[in-house]
Amino acid sequence: MSRAVVIGAGFGGLALAIRLQSAGVDTTVIEARDKPGGRAYAWEKDGFTFDAGPTVITAPDAIRELWRLTGRDIGEDVKLVPVTPFYRLSWPDGTRFDYSNDDKQLRAEIARLNPEDVNGYRRFLGYSAGVYRDGYVKLGAVPFLDFRTMVKAAPALIRHQAWRSVYSIVSGYVRDERLRQALSFHTLLIGGDPTKSSGIYALIHKLERDGGVWWAEGGTNKLVSGMVALFERLGGRLVLGDPVTSIDTLGDRVTGVKTKSGGDFPADAVASNADIVHSYRDLLKGSRSAQRTAQKLLGKRYSPSLFLVHFGVRGTFPEIPHHQVLFGPRYQGLLADIYDHGVLPEDLAIYLHHPSATDPAMAPEGHSTFYALAPVPHLGKFPADWNEIGALVEQRILAEVQRRLIPDLSDRIVTKFSYAPPDFARDLNAHLGSGFSLEPILTQSAWFRAHNRDDAIANLYFTGAGTHPGAGIPGVLASAKATAGLMLGDSQ
Repeated sequence: MSRAVVIGAGFGGLALAIRLQSAGVDTTVIEARDKPGGRAYAWEKDGFTFDAGPTVITAPDAIRELWRLTGRDIGEDVKLVPVTPFYRLSWPDGTRFDYSNDDKQLRAEIARLNPEDVNGYRRFLGYSAGVYRDGYVKLGAVPFLDFRTMVKAAPALIRHQAWRSVYSIVSGYVRDERLRQALSFHTLLIGGDPTKSSGIYALIHKLERDGGVWWAEGGTNKLVSGMVALFERLGGRLVLGDPVTSIDTLGDRVTGVKTKSGGDFPADAVASNADIVHSYRDLLKGSRSAQRTAQKLLGKRYSPSLFLVHFGVRGTFPEIPHHQVLFGPRYQGLLADIYDHGVLPEDLAIYLHHPSATDPAMAPEGHSTFYALAPVPHLGKFPADWNEIGALVEQRILAEVQRRLIPDLSDRIVTKFSYAPPDFARDLNAHLGSGFSLEPILTQSAWFRAHNRDDAIANLYFTGAGTHPGAGIPGVLASAKATAGLMLGDSQ
């Protein structure tokens, strides 16, 4: 393989391109939007920098490894800053829980809610370490191309009771309902319902505990631009603002891609970081096998969408941490409404991102940058007119932030805008406007997920949230590592 094309400049696409280019493969990344990043897009408005997300950076060694491939240091391009607490979790009754990897502080926080759960947490940590070792370290970057690989993983899955949900597993260790939410909500950050996602995803707790939670100075977009700088320094080519319109095939081989501008990019191999349904259904219309795969994918379960309100305000708020989760009065019922019933709840759970708490340069002097994010049903479950209801949802979210954190918020807002499910569908070609692609349930994980290499088209590959191992920065970086291994191995 001497030439490769990667479709999409999200984290998965850029990480894969860096790996290929550092191995001597002439690699071109083609991005539809005017900026790289995919879901990690960014806007600058009225002096504020607004990151689209993802904003929780974990597994920093997986990021640093991309620079080490060629003996470089990430510090040449990106400054990573630790964030503590990792998150502040709060409930409507005023209860707060600061979550970090400071053992003494964390035990005190647990004891404040329920002293009897301190020992239960210690036992849960042992479980989390086990699934982290077996699910992430051993298998995270291993492509599941055939069912035999899944069979080999079965003993570990059985040992860790992978058929049980994260919430169920956590509930076996701690009794306080607030702690059960605090130790299970992480799957929401990768699109999973804690009451349905496999207990294997408890590995996220160990991942954060060992690696910490980090912030890229200047915003997540600066991590993206640092990856682009590394890629281009290695000799890679990035094409922006030119959507791929087709992946061309001849028999059971990919021959290259075509773009909206009329560009023709021949390639020995093509990897897509685009939405998995869009890739198969729309870009591979000329392949019968791809269309069969598309039909199978259409029958799967997809993660919810998201509604985000970005807002810049007058004043600074040192009492509000970088990451905060505002739980509502319900947990399991709220999740069922979003994931199962397609109901837009009134009691939304909100993730509040406050980057200027760590990085004041994200806002003009004397001001602060925020975004408030709420999971909402995807367009397949809730096909509403978001042009009509978007303003109502925005108002509801801001009112809750005002009620619980900033009493005069409405008077302080300098600028604001929202991002709704149709925006995910339009800007990212996200199937049903999903925020995270396939829902991470056991029957859609590993071999059951879209494969890193297509089963019928030998030189067609995938990276990103829709393939193994899944969404989130660590997941898509692991997918890039797995896919790069396949591509480089196949070319020998």
